[in-house]
Amino acid sequence: MQWMRWKRIAAGLAAGATVVLTQAGFRSVAEGDAEDPYIPRPAAARVLALGQETLLGDLYWLKAVQLLGGAVRPAEHAATVGQLVDVVTRLDPHVDHPYRFAAIWMNRDVENVRDANRILRRGVAYHPLEWRNRFYLSFNHFFYLDEQRMAADELEPAIHLDGAPLYLGRLLARLRSESGGGLDVAASYLRRLIDAAPDEYHRAEYEKALDEIETEKRARFLDRARERYIELHGRDIERVEDLVTPPRGVLVHLPPEPHGWEWELVEETGEIASSYLNGRYNLHFAPGERERRQAWLRGGNSEDSP
Repeated sequence: MQWMRWKRIAAGLAAGATVVLTQAGFRSVAEGDAEDPYIPRPAAARVLALGQETLLGDLYWLKAVQLLGGAVRPAEHAATVGQLVDVVTRLDPHVDHPYRFAAIWMNRDVENVRDANRILRRGVAYHPLEWRNRFYLSFNHFFYLDEQRMAADELEPAIHLDGAPLYLGRLLARLRSESGGGLDVAASYLRRLIDAAPDEYHRAEYEKALDEIETEKRARFLDRARERYIELHGRDIERVEDLVTPPRGVLVHLPPEPHGWEWELVEETGEIASSYLNGRYNLHFAPGERERRQAWLRGGNSEDSP
């Protein structure tokens, strides 16, 4: 049993050497220069680990958490967080939360988001049944990079995974409609989801989304009538009923609101919408959000980030 004793001693020495060598290269956040701690390339970190990859990965992970926990402006450390999490997930790719940690904090600029996406794809590869990694990857493509088609492609595999919320199918249909496919493509996709629904709850959720698409089609018909009204009379409508009110009306009657409610002008946006839904079938942004996102994509910084 002597060899077992020496094996434990060797493992302990390796672990201790890993900690000492790693800590020697680090400076505390409180000591300044927190933006550039010593972070080796992943291949070098694996050599440094001396067989203790999980332990060393934990140390770099704690350093990433410490860095943001003591930061007044976390976005300023996004690149360093990316380096740390990249090392963590290469030393121990079977970790879980660090992948999504990267997605949340790595959003300083476009390249930083793309680095986060590369880390998330590693998470998808090692955790193929975890829907959240695919969701965050899809969100980054949609919200930060304005890549709706990519967002839809990344999200689609997630909707059938265990634990995935019911709303993912509806979200995916909206992404498909905004990525160039239009309402008919979104409706066709939802019909396939309805046919393959695993239970009545999923089926009801998809049918609700299909109902929203029908409402949107009628709202868009009213949009075209509104454009005709403005073209003919040189002014906008004050209420939806103006579209059918003689002598200026351009429609014989309004299309029925599918839920038996009314058509209205939404106070915040001026859009024609169902009073039942109080909004249109699109992916919503806060006022000015789309403009800020476009400016950021053209080269904004952390203060201008969406």
